[in-house]
Amino acid sequence: MRKILKLSRSLTDPIQTTAHNLSFITFDAELHCEAWLELNNKIFQVHPDQGNWAMADLENRMREPWFDPEGFFLCVRDGIIVGFCWTKIHRDFVNVEPVGELYVIGVDPAFSNQGIGKAVCTEGLIYLRDKGLKTAILYVDEDNAAGIGLYKSLGFN
Repeated sequence: MRKILKLSRSLTDPIQTTAHNLSFITFDAELHCEAWLELNNKIFQVHPDQGNWAMADLENRMREPWFDPEGFFLCVRDGIIVGFCWTKIHRDFVNVEPVGELYVIGVDPAFSNQGIGKAVCTEGLIYLRDKGLKTAILYVDEDNAAGIGLYKSLGFN
């Protein structure tokens, strides 16, 4: 049975950055939908929620009130998307300040272990902090040891 963990971290705590030579851009629906879908489906090909998306799945999320392309970071190398961090801001919790979420994080398996995951997550955290949020959350499958290790290294508990 699948078990999903909810991890959180304070955005008032320092966000550690690391030197890298990666390039980041923000998502542009007119330019990136097809390439992002292809990469997303490659990364999450066996994932029950995130895998096997069609254009309609992406378009549905882009119509959600929380969607903000400025919070959807793409790591590109030679014009190709090799990783991403899509953020979400929850403003609808009753009696709770807004909370930022690292909604979907992915790295092309051909580019794993190059620091891209940490770098895209850091971009997302800085974005959420700069929006004035105090807390960030994310959800991860309990059996995703690599993801959990990465998130813990970024201060998530």
